[in-house]
Amino acid sequence: MPKGNGKTIAQNKKASHDYFIEETYEAGIVLQGTEIKSIRNGRVNIKDAHARIDRKGEVQLINLHIAEYEQGNRYNHDPTRSRKLLLHRKEIDKLIGLTQQQGYALVPLKIYIKNGYAKVLIGLGKGKKKYDKREDLKRKQMKRDVDRAIKDHMR
Repeated sequence: MPKGNGKTIAQNKKASHDYFIEETYEAGIVLQGTEIKSIRNGRVNIKDAHARIDRKGEVQLINLHIAEYEQGNRYNHDPTRSRKLLLHRKEIDKLIGLTQQQGYALVPLKIYIKNGYAKVLIGLGKGKKKYDKREDLKRKQMKRDVDRAIKDHMR
């Protein structure tokens, strides 16, 4: 099964607007208690989240908001705690080298359920400048206009 396939729970649409995504990696998430139940209910927000490699050589997902589970009672979790991502050592070593370059960041693109496990698709992104964003918007608008013109012509 290719990367990123499964039941999509949350998607970071702003990531493609703010970054040029060069590579993607599929990673498992280390969860506690009721977190998986909240994820399955779709109560997760990855808009402000980012990944970071800590001193131990582990990849951490920071600012991922998983809402508390209503029936969790006292077993509930901290909604914004940092969560460890599960990647192969080769992938982590490669990411360490790539993220040390100027302008690169690890951005979560989407969270999905695959074979019963919560996975996150993280992308290695290079930050876009303001003029790059404007260029993308112009390109999108031109494509939309062309598609509309073709559709009108076919009628």
